[in-house]
Amino acid sequence: MEIGISTFVETTPDIQTGKVISHAERLREVVEEIVLADQVGLDVFGVGEHHRKDYAASSPTLVLAAAASKTKRIRLTSAVTVLSSDDPVRVFEDFATLDGLSNGRAEIMVGRGSFIESFPLFGYDLQDYDELFEEKLDLLLKLRESEKVTWSGKHRPSIQNLGVYPRPVQDPLPVWIGSGGTPDSVIRAGLLGLPLVLAIIGGRPVQFAPLVKLYKRAAEQAGHDGSMLTVASHSHGFIADDTETAADKFFPSTQQAMNVLGRERGWGYYDRSSFDAARSFEGALYVGDPDTVAQKIIHLRKNVGVTRFMLHVPVGSMPHEDVLRAIELLGKEVAPRVREEVVKWEAEQ
Repeated sequence: MEIGISTFVETTPDIQTGKVISHAERLREVVEEIVLADQVGLDVFGVGEHHRKDYAASSPTLVLAAAASKTKRIRLTSAVTVLSSDDPVRVFEDFATLDGLSNGRAEIMVGRGSFIESFPLFGYDLQDYDELFEEKLDLLLKLRESEKVTWSGKHRPSIQNLGVYPRPVQDPLPVWIGSGGTPDSVIRAGLLGLPLVLAIIGGRPVQFAPLVKLYKRAAEQAGHDGSMLTVASHSHGFIADDTETAADKFFPSTQQAMNVLGRERGWGYYDRSSFDAARSFEGALYVGDPDTVAQKIIHLRKNVGVTRFMLHVPVGSMPHEDVLRAIELLGKEVAPRVREEVVKWEAEQ
């Protein structure tokens, strides 16, 4: 059972002061967070790609590369790379470079993107949303298969027996499919035999169990060994020394962030009752003291089949020292409890 962190490197106004941290300062903070995550024994750190004022990381690979030389063991991934509006050749080259700098610790998590700002920015038509992703994923997978590539498609110039460099340390370079939980996306990942990341940020996480079964079934029908494929969860949460402190610290920035997105997407108002319901044992928020969060992750592993858990923290802007403390508790207290319990449980199966 792998345990890690994901972040969108948000730069929203501080709830108490109204101050907005600069993009530069927040980027430097994230590198500190990655270094700490490595030091406390976490397995993976993911940085999401966005192209808007309230997020600082438009280039996850650069952020991860800044941390690569300062870390030793932790795996470094995007969360996600918006492949539909990017060029697969450049994506592969950037992550192969990161793989070399980190000596084989890079991963690519690709998705169609729940944010659409990158499409007009790079000149793509949203009407081609699905087609762009399928075509570019096809090219990305061909790039990792062989040094020289011949490929043609509709939305990008063809490639005729050209080499793409540098080559990564890992063969193949890991490519994950990020999914919001649609059947089509999990089937695609299964058919391709690629590991799957589910964004479990609402409802009851156990409701994702049928999707995991659908993913494994699609993989097996395509000739892949479903038992060998990894499923990860990307889930919002926060850890403090006691549960009420965790809830009280995490709620204000979460409420602000959820209501900003809610106004853009037509969601209902996010209030404390919504938050408290989501942090119940069956809810999708992993907020509490180390034991509370550990028990929820174990429950997710046993009932959904997730073998990698990524705690998304912060949501909105939180004090840097609070985020560091949450990372420390996740690595030193939560992760050991989860791993120990999962080992015992798997031995009994």
